[in-house]
Amino acid sequence: MTGKADFSSEEWEVVLKGPPSAGMIVTTAQRGGTFRESFSMAKAYAEARKQHGDSELLDEIASAKPEIDRTRYHSAEELKDHGLQHLRDAVELLERKATPEEVDEYRRFVLTLANRVAAAHKEGFLGLSGERVSEAEEAAVAEIAEALGTESP
Repeated sequence: MTGKADFSSEEWEVVLKGPPSAGMIVTTAQRGGTFRESFSMAKAYAEARKQHGDSELLDEIASAKPEIDRTRYHSAEELKDHGLQHLRDAVELLERKATPEEVDEYRRFVLTLANRVAAAHKEGFLGLSGERVSEAEEAAVAEIAEALGTESP
């Protein structure tokens, strides 16, 4: 089993940046709902912690406090580009150090988190009407899946 001890501190930071980066990409894809979307990201981590023991790697990722990239980006597009690169870097690193099953678990965790964030806030006037997931959020989830090297569910 792969765990935190198998990574340098810089490498571990790369792995940890992936999930919150995906959440921020979805959050900034559509205006509104930031509080609900942030709460849904925390809930995804809590649910992953409940599955404790299935994967040492995922246990250690889910038990770490999600670190949001505090870099000041000039646009949502720049944030998205950097976030997608974080995901690509994390998967590349995991493919070198973790088992294929652990890499797939990481991908599933990140996509579950991204989908949860996308569904957290109804679109429309004051979030009271409209569709659950906007086209912009669907597109963001698809780009996240592509960066992870998998398909969007």
